[in-house]
Amino acid sequence: MPAPIILGGAEGANITLEPSLANRHGLISGATGTGKTVSMQVLAESFSRLGVPVFLPDIKGDLSGISRAGKAHKNIDARLAAMQIPDFAFAGNPVRLWDLTGAKGIPVRLSISDLGPQLLARLLDLNTIQESILSIIFDYADDQGLLLLDLNDLTTSLNFVQQNAKELQAEYGRVSAASVAAIKRRLLLLQQENLSNFFGEPALDFGDLIAQQNGAGVINILDASTLMQSPKTYAVFLLWLMSELYEHLPEVGDPEKPVMVLFFDEAHLLFNNTPKVFVEKIEQIVRLIRSKGVGIYFVSQSPGDIPDNILGQLSNRIQHALRAYTPKERKAVRVAAQSFRPNPALDTEQVIAELGVGEALVSTLETGGIPAVVQRTLMAPPRSKIGPISQTQYKELIRGDTLLSKYATTLDPESAHEILLKRQAKMAERAELETQKSKKSNRRGSSRQSVGEAFMKSIARSFGSGLGRKLVRGLLGSLLK
Repeated sequence: MPAPIILGGAEGANITLEPSLANRHGLISGATGTGKTVSMQVLAESFSRLGVPVFLPDIKGDLSGISRAGKAHKNIDARLAAMQIPDFAFAGNPVRLWDLTGAKGIPVRLSISDLGPQLLARLLDLNTIQESILSIIFDYADDQGLLLLDLNDLTTSLNFVQQNAKELQAEYGRVSAASVAAIKRRLLLLQQENLSNFFGEPALDFGDLIAQQNGAGVINILDASTLMQSPKTYAVFLLWLMSELYEHLPEVGDPEKPVMVLFFDEAHLLFNNTPKVFVEKIEQIVRLIRSKGVGIYFVSQSPGDIPDNILGQLSNRIQHALRAYTPKERKAVRVAAQSFRPNPALDTEQVIAELGVGEALVSTLETGGIPAVVQRTLMAPPRSKIGPISQTQYKELIRGDTLLSKYATTLDPESAHEILLKRQAKMAERAELETQKSKKSNRRGSSRQSVGEAFMKSIARSFGSGLGRKLVRGLLGSLLK
């Protein structure tokens, strides 16, 4: 059995997390500057030492130091003296740097098809009618065997379906020109946010996130500093990642250690203005994904940021200080205190407001899956560097990654954009040919009419002659018989 993860010390004893219970999910919460990020770093490097791959977003740009060994410091020495960590040694960890824009790491791309109409509608903030148009686009692409990879594919498909709305309406439903225009405007906003490169090929293979180096789990760090300007993109990516892991990983029950651990920093962004159907989807995944061996740890300022049905599934809790100056903040402290199994020796609600930096109230699962009573804990220091590495080291880390060559260059295979443009060109060519045929037919009809008119005029000129009169009588006679 893997050794327990030492989280900190309390009253002469270490507070630990059993790896076999780490897939029961967790929560790290606390006010800004109280030590949440360092607690996340300690957990991430602990999982990595156990051989467990980790995914975590870097919101503030200061987590790259986890790749380098830390250094002795008087504050770290004081913490180590207060707890017993027999194998403590400064060390770096295998790290892989990712970036949705490709500017600060290995490019992360998803195809439009990977997202599907629902997640895409969430990203574009579409209403129900506009989402139905996206569903038509996806249905048509599926029926026609068209790949929807990037924004060009989606835009061209929108144009094609709109231009052929009458022909497609019977099978797929009505396509509103106003709704198509609204979707196009949303796509322009994505391009303005520099997210065009997020869609395309080669798409991220989630299997590349589940990797080891020399027996240690790779820590996948997603640069999310610019994503805070586009919180919906961040939320949609995390939803996609959870869905992919749930869909593709096999059932393993309760393994000795997790298959993978995900940390979702600024977790409230997953739930802010999120439709109920998506919250229910997250709740379902969180409930079921632990049987795939995946642990999810939400990181946020307050437990109140997490919906109750999801909060109830987060068994391992690390609560840093919360400040209570307003009625709303006092309510958040009460919610946090009530989420723990009470400890008769602690006034949990009072202690939350008194915690210093690097201190936390901790409760993890004991053997049998029973929550331990909450304890005031001095958190263990990380073995890796606190703070970012230098820009030179950062670039070297990216350049030296074996996966860079796989994802560095954007591929542009024949997909919906190219196929529909060709199809539209052929349709236009056929329409032009039909127009030309129609014009020629009209000209021939016009020519025959002219001959007839000339013949009748010839007859009229002959009216004064006897021949003319015979001809007229002959014609009239035949008509009147």
